[in-house]
Amino acid sequence: MASVPLRLGPPSSPQPPEPDRRESKARLRALLADRPDLAERVQVIRDMNRRVKACEVHLTTTCNIRCKGCWYFEGGFDTAVSETSDPGVIRAFVDKLVDNGVTQATLIGGEPTLVLNRVEPFVAKLPYITISSNGLRPLPMAGFENVAVAISLFGGGPLDDDLRAHRVNGSAFTGLFQKALDHYKDDPRVTFVFALSEDGLQYVEPTVAAIGDNGNQVTFNFYSEHGTDHPLHIENEKRTLAEALRVKQQYPEVVVSHPYFIETLITGRTHWGGRFGYEVCPSISVELPEHAERVANGHPVIDGFAVYGADYQTLQFCCTSGDCGGCRDSQAVYTWLAVSLNRFLDSTETLQTWVELTEAYWRQWYWSQRHSPNFARRPLATIA
Repeated sequence: MASVPLRLGPPSSPQPPEPDRRESKARLRALLADRPDLAERVQVIRDMNRRVKACEVHLTTTCNIRCKGCWYFEGGFDTAVSETSDPGVIRAFVDKLVDNGVTQATLIGGEPTLVLNRVEPFVAKLPYITISSNGLRPLPMAGFENVAVAISLFGGGPLDDDLRAHRVNGSAFTGLFQKALDHYKDDPRVTFVFALSEDGLQYVEPTVAAIGDNGNQVTFNFYSEHGTDHPLHIENEKRTLAEALRVKQQYPEVVVSHPYFIETLITGRTHWGGRFGYEVCPSISVELPEHAERVANGHPVIDGFAVYGADYQTLQFCCTSGDCGGCRDSQAVYTWLAVSLNRFLDSTETLQTWVELTEAYWRQWYWSQRHSPNFARRPLATIA
C-alpha cells in the first residue's frame, strides 16, 4: 500500500532503554502475588487487549466546518488521496479487516456523520466502533446503539466557537458546543474530547460542569495549533497542569482522564524520564516501511495497528497529523502509557497507577464500558 507524505518534526531527545522483558515479567509476577486484587484487574485489562485489534479509517475528506489548527486540513489530508464512496469497495475493505482479525475501528474524517452509509458496514461487521465527530450533526441512535461517540471540543466556553465554529465558506457562527450538548443529552455513548488551551483555562471548569450536567463524560486532550511554527507552545505549564488536575479532582466522575495521564499530556514527560515523541509513540501504521527503524528500536507499538485514508487503501503515517514535533494527541499519549506496563513495576503503588490509568483509557469508550464493570463510570444498569 502507498502512504501519504509525512511531516516529521525534530527528533525527540534520547529515550531511556526499555527494561529487560524477562526481568519485567518476573517483577510483575512478584508484585501481583502480593496484590491479588490488582492481579484480577490486570487480567481484565489483558482480556480487553486481546479482544481489541484496532485500526483507524478516514471515512471522508469532507467536513462541514473548518476548525482553526485542525491537523486534517492543515496537513493536506483532504487532498492527499482520492475519496471513495463506492459501497462495494467499502464493504470489501471491511471484510478484509475482519479477515485480518481487526475488531475495532475508529472512524474519523472529515466528518463521519455526513456519510452514515459508510459507517454502517463497519457497525455491521466489527464489534467495537468509535466515531469521531465535531458535534454539529447528531449521530442517530437507531442502528448505532452500541458505538462510542467522541465529540471534539477546543478550549471550552466562547473560545470553542472562536476556534471551531467556522463554516466551509469562512463565515463564523455561534453555539457549536451547545448544539452538541443538545444532540447528545444523557447519551451514554458520548465522550467529549476536550482539547485544553492555555488561553481558555477560565473556561475549563464551567465547560466540564456543563458536560456533567448534560449526562456525558469528558476526556482531556491538548490543543495543538497545527499550521503554526510552535503548535505545542505553552507559557505557563504549571498553571495549566494545576487547573486541569483541580477540575479532575472537582469532577472525578465526569473527567475520566487519569491524573497521571493529564500530567503526561500537558508536559510530555513521564516518571521514568521518557518524553513523548516519534521514538516512543506506538500509534503508527506499523507496516509502513518508513517505520522500520521505529519498530525495531525496542519501544512498544500497537501490534497490527494501521490508519487508512479515504480511498480505503492508502496507509497513513499514524493516528493523527504525522507532524511529530507538534503532536500531543491524547489517544497517542494514552496508548503510550498503556503499552508501557514495564515502566510501572518499581512498586505496587506504581503498578496500581498503571492499572488505574489503563482502566481510565478504556473507560472513554462506550463499547468497552459495556464489556466490563472495571471500565464503567456508570452503574451497569444504565448501560445494559
